[in-house]
Amino acid sequence: MPRASRAIGLALFAAVTLATMPASAQTYPNGPVRLIVPTPAGGVTDTMARIVAQRLGEQLNQTVIVDNRPGGNGGVGAQAVERSPADGLTLMVTSDATITANPFLSDKLSYNASAFTPIIVLCRGTPVLVVNSSVPANSTQELIALAKAKPDQLFFGSVGVGSPPHLAGELFKVMAGVKLVHVPYAGGSGQAATDLIAGRISMVFSPASTIAPHITAGSVKALAAATAKRAGLFPDLPTIAEAGLPGFDSGIWGGLMAPAGTPRAVIDRLARAVNDALKTPEVQSVLRNAGIDPLGGTPEDFAELIQREMEKWAKVAKIAGLSK
Repeated sequence: MPRASRAIGLALFAAVTLATMPASAQTYPNGPVRLIVPTPAGGVTDTMARIVAQRLGEQLNQTVIVDNRPGGNGGVGAQAVERSPADGLTLMVTSDATITANPFLSDKLSYNASAFTPIIVLCRGTPVLVVNSSVPANSTQELIALAKAKPDQLFFGSVGVGSPPHLAGELFKVMAGVKLVHVPYAGGSGQAATDLIAGRISMVFSPASTIAPHITAGSVKALAAATAKRAGLFPDLPTIAEAGLPGFDSGIWGGLMAPAGTPRAVIDRLARAVNDALKTPEVQSVLRNAGIDPLGGTPEDFAELIQREMEKWAKVAKIAGLSK
């Protein structure tokens, strides 16, 4: 196990098992709860946070506010949470890369990835491997063959270095043994989709809900789902693992975290409240219609997921030459 991965994983586990319970924990929540989202409004993570905020507010009988703090590949929002009091009133809803990949992509992060207590994994989004309609490949295997025949001639877009679509592309390169050129877009997934349709890039790994209208319209070709399970919005689409790369899984999960040192009693109450919210038919319907699968579980489940993902991305970053 990489040294950085082991160190952060142990810190996360220690944070989860912390059992101190100051008097403030017994009256929690004693004020409005703020969910900091380190991404812009309108994306998958933001959508998930707003659904959780509404239901969590009902469960806690308290105001829950969503506060978007984009920037620095998640660093602006993460730093704000890290510096907040560990009282359960400031939490973070983030995608996996903020905690599991960024530490292996940069040695100059503005936050400490081990400075958070996992509460609960909320849901998992399914990226879809999509190519421009003129790309002469109608399956994952055909795309791999094309990429091997034309090394460094196929361009894949993402919403930035270290973003989930970028990491999915790097994982694809490593597992398929191909050479692709990464094109990051500061303008977000919409700009990448525009360039994909126009043929300026060859492929993207896009959240199913984001790219669905273009797939339905025939503007692009969907080849496979990039997670272990098929995409709920496209159940007939095979996974990349089914299509020739066994074990490929680049799902985008989101989770709820607190500053390290948050009392275990607060962590448990939040986990119970969110689990209850995720089980309601209304929340399940909204999430699934957005192409997101609700998950849930215990803080320990979440910590174990983080550890597995960190080990995966540490390995990919090293092989792909992304480690800093």
